[in-house]
Amino acid sequence: MTQIFLTVAAIFGGLSVAGGAFGAHALREKISERSLEIFDTGARYQMYHALALLLIAILMSRLESPPTTLVVSGWLFIVGVVIFSGSLYAISLTGIKSLGAIAPLGGIALMAGWGVLAISAGSMKF
Repeated sequence: MTQIFLTVAAIFGGLSVAGGAFGAHALREKISERSLEIFDTGARYQMYHALALLLIAILMSRLESPPTTLVVSGWLFIVGVVIFSGSLYAISLTGIKSLGAIAPLGGIALMAGWGVLAISAGSMKF
């Protein structure tokens, strides 16, 4: 699981940088300022959670017996990024505002990931 989380963190991080550059350069003249802000928010949250997932992978590699809650937190971050950032990218690129109903589900997964990570911290033995 450590390798999966580390790989996904690296992919999310790299795609976040690419998305930020794409938004700043290729999209600037093609979509509205508001759509650009939405796109940027997706890229920013993707990077934040790539780093969080990286932290989880590092913790898992250091712990003799990582708590299950640590794994759950990692998966919640992955699902949250895909749903939250993915829906923001789709909204900004397509203009379909009804996709905004999906974003909160991703946001809930991200918040749950942080909550479960906090619970994990209490059960970790270093």
